[in-house]
Amino acid sequence: MRSLVIFLFTLLLSSTVFAQELNCTVNVNYDKITNVSPQIFKTLQKSLSDFVNKTVWTEQSYKQDEKINCSMFITINSFESNQISASIQVQSSRPIYNSSYSSPIININDKDFNFSYVEYENLTFNPNSYDSNLTAVIAFYTYIIIGADYDSFSLDGGTPYYQIAQNIVNLASASGVAGWSQSEKNQNRYYLITDLLSPTFEPYRTVLYQYHFKGLDVMADEVKKSKEIIKKAINSLMDIQSTRPNAYLTRTFFDAKADEIVSLFSGGPSIAITDLVDNLNRLSPTNSIKWSQIKF
Repeated sequence: MRSLVIFLFTLLLSSTVFAQELNCTVNVNYDKITNVSPQIFKTLQKSLSDFVNKTVWTEQSYKQDEKINCSMFITINSFESNQISASIQVQSSRPIYNSSYSSPIININDKDFNFSYVEYENLTFNPNSYDSNLTAVIAFYTYIIIGADYDSFSLDGGTPYYQIAQNIVNLASASGVAGWSQSEKNQNRYYLITDLLSPTFEPYRTVLYQYHFKGLDVMADEVKKSKEIIKKAINSLMDIQSTRPNAYLTRTFFDAKADEIVSLFSGGPSIAITDLVDNLNRLSPTNSIKWSQIKF
């Protein structure tokens, strides 16, 4: 009996208190690299997977089925003397209530991922210091993923995690490494987190909540009402368009949601969507071919 109690207690702890936040697939593509043994990249992939999935990123307890499904796809472009030039694509999704469907939340392609790496080096994260660009970038996007997930369940729920991401930017900006500075192009990590915490872009975060929690999560019971809520949420992005046309956050939203939006509004029950399609073409003209597939 005592053994059973110990087993059940251990199982409970392993599924709650000690369960980390992410269920993240990390893939390192090194097809372009021929001047070094591929084993170093296999080790890097395993080390990053452990780093992301085994680090405790928040003070919250997550059950196994509450972990955030996400992926980080890293493409190695060059390798010289342990210096690596790469890009990273970060994606995440969250389950929809009363459904087997997972809705995409984040889809970001960051081409300025440069770092040094020595095989088998210990990867750790200290929120109060900048120790390496490798762990800083991974930690930054981890908190973006967590923040966006919280935003999709509660209005502005992701703020504490975005603030940690902002602190990472503040610490990393002094390094001079690409991707962190205000003086660079306006679609980097600095601008991503600055916009997420800016009142100017509050409609974006409201959309995450309205679209998912108020819209998709009730779709199993009230399809038409859900579509009306989602339509209204998307249309509200025009508030950003009027002051910050072609904003980075708006682009990242449609990078994640374009295919889903087409699917949502191409089936029944039908609602009036002429204004939606017009706004979609203004908000994301690069997806105009996809918007033309929405059936009235």
